[in-house]
Amino acid sequence: MRIRILSELHDSGALEKVAEALREIYGEEVKVEFVDKLFDEKFLNSSRGQHNAWLIVQNYKHVRADDEYLLLITLEDLYAAGLNYIFGLAWQGVAIVSTHRLTQEFYGLKPDRELFIERLVKEAVHEIGHLHGLTHCPDKRCVMAFSNWIGDTDYKSYRLCSRCERKLKLLKSKT
Repeated sequence: MRIRILSELHDSGALEKVAEALREIYGEEVKVEFVDKLFDEKFLNSSRGQHNAWLIVQNYKHVRADDEYLLLITLEDLYAAGLNYIFGLAWQGVAIVSTHRLTQEFYGLKPDRELFIERLVKEAVHEIGHLHGLTHCPDKRCVMAFSNWIGDTDYKSYRLCSRCERKLKLLKSKT
């Protein structure tokens, strides 16, 4: 498998860090493509001011090639049913990550590009992990730990714990 990234974020330095981490963790080819807009306003819930991530990934299922995982990186705020917001979502070969809540500015703080990139890398590795069949991990330092808020993302590593590494090897051996 290979990983194709479609990104509204036009920061080649940040996206190269994401690609490097994905290559390191999953050992797959990664290609980055920049787009102006990933989706239109039909996915916007105007009362929430957020876009429905489930509808977006379902819409992109037909865009994905059989030999690739597709990672969408959007600037827009996302939600899924039952949750106030999400950093990302993965489903049937398509994942989406929102940069909206990964910036320090969102929390009223001064910009920190390195922290933003670190957060983006973690969320991308996490969502691609789901596409590989990994589930949420109870080890809060593992990248596959669920992030309920930005503090969870900051706490965890961008790497898999040994348990999730073994599970990934097993999953990959079956494909």
